[in-house]
Amino acid sequence: MTGVRKGLAKVEVALRWDPSPAGTPANDLDIVAAVYGAEDLHRDPVQLVHFGKRSPDGTITLNRDSHTGQGFGFDEVMTIELERMGEKSRRVVVGVVIQNALAGADSGDRARTFADIAGTGFRIREGHTDLAQGDFGSVPTATAATVAEFLRDASGAWSLDARLRGFDADPEEYTRAMGSVR
Repeated sequence: MTGVRKGLAKVEVALRWDPSPAGTPANDLDIVAAVYGAEDLHRDPVQLVHFGKRSPDGTITLNRDSHTGQGFGFDEVMTIELERMGEKSRRVVVGVVIQNALAGADSGDRARTFADIAGTGFRIREGHTDLAQGDFGSVPTATAATVAEFLRDASGAWSLDARLRGFDADPEEYTRAMGSVR
């Protein structure tokens, strides 16, 4: 799943998962993107985009959002227009968080992880070319994971490093930790 491709302009990150079995709470997975400026590449993003929070400059768009995983193919899709980002934007980290991972945790239930959600997968593409794809099988105990990191070099060209990294964090914790140094 790892790989680097330079000169990216407009990419699409798509996420899929199967609906929960009948009679059980719905699983809600969300794509999250954090944009980091040249002054701080790892801690505090200058933009944080997810369901309910839009990109102020319009360079990141959540095109499709699902709260249940019902539908055909990919349930959530985010478009990232790297070529339109301001020149101070140097790094974009994209991840997936299980929104209701801790649902029922107060009653003694353990948090839901990727191992509890069937049919998970993601795809990163530019145009009709798949750049990376995978599932969350290598991070079964995680409640959130990064799937991609886009980096801008000195010439202004964007490259992709697609590496899965799992986190055991609630959505708010994850958005603070997702850009940390690997």
